Amino acid sequence: MLFHSQGFVLLFLPIAVAIYYALAKRQEAREWWLIAASLFFYGWWDVRFVPLLIGQTVVTWLLAELAGRKGWRWPLQFAIVANFAVLGLFKYLDFGATILAEVSGLQFAKASLVLPIGISFYTFELVSYLVDRLRGTAPHYNIRVFSLFIALFPHLIAGPIMRHNEIIPQFAYDPLRPGLYERIGRGLILFFIGFVEKFFIADRLAGLVDPVFTTATSATPAVSDAASGSIAFSLQILFDFVAYSNMAMGIGLLLGLMLPVNFNVPYRSINLREFWRRWHMTLSRWIRDYIYIPLGGSREGTARYIAATLITMGLCGLWHGAGWTFVIWGLGHGIGLLICRAWQLYGFKLPSFVAWAITLLYVVLLFVLFRAADFAAASRMFSGLLGGAGWGELWPWATVVPIVVAGALALINVPSYEFAMRLRPTWQVACALVVVAVFCVLEVGQGQPLSFIYFQF
Repeated sequence: MLFHSQGFVLLFLPIAVAIYYALAKRQEAREWWLIAASLFFYGWWDVRFVPLLIGQTVVTWLLAELAGRKGWRWPLQFAIVANFAVLGLFKYLDFGATILAEVSGLQFAKASLVLPIGISFYTFELVSYLVDRLRGTAPHYNIRVFSLFIALFPHLIAGPIMRHNEIIPQFAYDPLRPGLYERIGRGLILFFIGFVEKFFIADRLAGLVDPVFTTATSATPAVSDAASGSIAFSLQILFDFVAYSNMAMGIGLLLGLMLPVNFNVPYRSINLREFWRRWHMTLSRWIRDYIYIPLGGSREGTARYIAATLITMGLCGLWHGAGWTFVIWGLGHGIGLLICRAWQLYGFKLPSFVAWAITLLYVVLLFVLFRAADFAAASRMFSGLLGGAGWGELWPWATVVPIVVAGALALINVPSYEFAMRLRPTWQVACALVVVAVFCVLEVGQGQPLSFIYFQF
């Protein structure tokens, strides 16, 4: 069930929110209702994986409880390994078998397991809680609120990656507390801003991206096609993920909950370090706190810093997908971060515009690796960008307009969530929201909406 589908907007969301507020005065009841609604939402994709989600959540909680009661550390450590093992089984088994086959020369049959949707996200949330328990910074939670923390449907499928202390305390807030109608109003605004970003921007850009990268699987595209495909994808993935994050935050506000911000105009960054402070911010903080810093970070010498950066970003790439293109994409960002830090340490300075242009170009070129089916397709894209198949035809208006509009919106200094928070309540705003909402719902009913890009990770 997609956020931008008629079934979700017209049936699931209104029913889920209405019953939640009907139970507003009964905390346990409303929390159990949200758990049930979230499991239904998750099971809509493939009901076979609901037991896996429940199992990982319950076993993690039980092992954390055992560790707390007995004062043992091994149950927490075992739970961390077990959660990563489950993720590895579904996501990396075939990739690992391919590597083993290349090294050994033997052939291994592919398991071709279906990847449970959202497993990369909720596994990281489970592990973050377990690590915090090991560090002594996470309290005991009862099974109800812990399950709701993991299963809460706005962030279950594709984030943002939540920390227990960011959301669990909010479950105790009275949904009817002062500011109720403002939260609902701003939540609806933010939800439909995300709807527009997904359906009318990201999905339109997909029509420019897919043919180019499909061509690159067998032939070198012309410069014009390679450039339009590369630029359009960098904008598509931004608006696709920003849209999901905004819709998730909007749904959260409808429930009286504030989810963390995930994007902050990343394409305005003037260096790669700033880019990663603005792009997928909850993931950036996760890999910083649970991988980079434990590996030594920047405080234990140059060699340790270089190793920590490359390992962290390599794993970041691997988290995004089970393939070497994703690993190299991550390592490319790691190398860029090292160059960026060295440049700053030696005191070199570039004009802001030049620094911005270099950073954006680097990000866009690396996204070619991210999107390409394999290295051969990526090399054809890069060859195309360098003129390997000629210049091609000039961009038609059908290509120019979506790219220019999306590019301009991507560089506006006010993020869409801030825009929603700043709007003043007027009848004009209310009427505009109704018109946009009706138009969105009618348009999405014209055909099957496209899934969010990050669903497959």
